[in-house]
Amino acid sequence: MVKKILLLAVLALALPMAAFASSVGFTNAGGTLSGGSSGFTLTGSTLIKVGGIVGSNLGSLSFTTGAFTSGNAQQGGILAPGGTFTITGNGTNGVPNGVIFSGTFSSSNPVQWNLVTLADGTHSYTLTGAINSASGQVGATVQLTVSTGKGYFNGKVGVESGDTSLSRRKLSLS
Repeated sequence: MVKKILLLAVLALALPMAAFASSVGFTNAGGTLSGGSSGFTLTGSTLIKVGGIVGSNLGSLSFTTGAFTSGNAQQGGILAPGGTFTITGNGTNGVPNGVIFSGTFSSSNPVQWNLVTLADGTHSYTLTGAINSASGQVGATVQLTVSTGKGYFNGKVGVESGDTSLSRRKLSLS
């Protein structure tokens, strides 16, 4: 009986792991998010995690978004699909050297720019969106910015971190 319970417990833990096995996570840190009504651009952000590989500089992540279709950069809103989204490895620690993913923000799930007002009256923002490539690679990204203090986004802010998840299908990782 104990063996059956242990087997069920192992199976219960293994099933969610199988779902995650079909995707790869990427974490980026730093960089500058700039822009306004015409959309945003992320530059200078460093990859610090690719799947299970962790390092201080594994490559870069950059993107541009479409323009705001509703709302604005100060109060939050929805951005048009399109733009660009690129993850590039630098060959460190087993991460491929070159473009790992190149795509655009998808029209299937709107790109959202959300204002978060914290209890102390300071503000931070999150950018979330679905991404896909011309070859059918799909994923999602969440980019977190640092607090803008008591003011609002004014055209440029440092990025604290970002997380992107991509399906392994057609992904150029070994």
